[in-house]
Amino acid sequence: MGFGVLARNIAALMLMAGMNLVAQTATPSVKSLPPLPTDTSAGPAQAPGASTDAITPVRDLTIGIGDLLKISVMGAPEYDQDVRVSGSGDVFLGLVGKVHVAGETPDEAEQEIRKRMISGGYFTDPQVSVLQKEFATQGVSVLGEVQRPGVYPVTGPRRLFDILSLAGGTTAKAGQTITVASRDKDKGPRTVTLSSDPEKNMEANVDIRPGDTVVVSKAGVVYVVGEVRHPMGVIMDNTGQITILQALATAEGPSSTANLHNARIVRKGKDGPTEFPVDIKKIMEAKAPDTKLQAEDIVFIPSSTARNVGVRTLQSIVNIASGIATYRAVY
Repeated sequence: MGFGVLARNIAALMLMAGMNLVAQTATPSVKSLPPLPTDTSAGPAQAPGASTDAITPVRDLTIGIGDLLKISVMGAPEYDQDVRVSGSGDVFLGLVGKVHVAGETPDEAEQEIRKRMISGGYFTDPQVSVLQKEFATQGVSVLGEVQRPGVYPVTGPRRLFDILSLAGGTTAKAGQTITVASRDKDKGPRTVTLSSDPEKNMEANVDIRPGDTVVVSKAGVVYVVGEVRHPMGVIMDNTGQITILQALATAEGPSSTANLHNARIVRKGKDGPTEFPVDIKKIMEAKAPDTKLQAEDIVFIPSSTARNVGVRTLQSIVNIASGIATYRAVY
């Protein structure tokens, strides 16, 4: 019997030693693993050119009429309640009664409710939380030069480029300036400028909130019609700096039958369109300055054939330009 007990004790000691050996040999492999990332806020990979900045928290968005709020007090789950902001901008809460919250941020509403609870003797030091669960105005209005203008529903902050994508992107006539009007009356409209520089575009990718209105501007357009290789509207950049030769080059130059000496520029005015002659041939030969064009100008180049000289009337030139559906940008 004594020998059997001794044998069992020896076997147990050997088993424990073996387990310790396994644990010691496994430990280095665990330590050699790379550390897991501690910042999990990055989210999915960003598309090229998209902004990597975090979206501004929604805590600074003021509460509006019709919003659904969740009111809670830490340590008092029985007080949790969902309330809708009334037409007068008030919410009716247990214990404290009516509280005006419209136009305030959630932080401001929390402080007001907290004061009411302390002054009423309901809590000594309540930690109040106000969460905007639903926005009454959840849509973002996208107007101007986009493919599909309209109101697009969003449930929280989004980026400008995301909103433009929902609207199908910008049109060929879109300018580089975009105006964002906030639903908060205290905040004036913001103006952002798009750029061909990816780094500058990241700065333009601002956050958009529910209830905001996004308006994409229309770029200035000059029309080149008549005896050119490719009659078209030429989209100007927002500086409006474009000359006759630049517009003509964008239209792939004059045709072989062009009468460059008798070209005309048609310009819109308060009293209707007016025209004035321009000798493009002299401009090309550096014998005359290259004239700067204005938005909506029409550069008309007639044919050199005798029967067509002077045939086109002012109105017919305007009609030709109005029918142009091809646009090309000059930047």
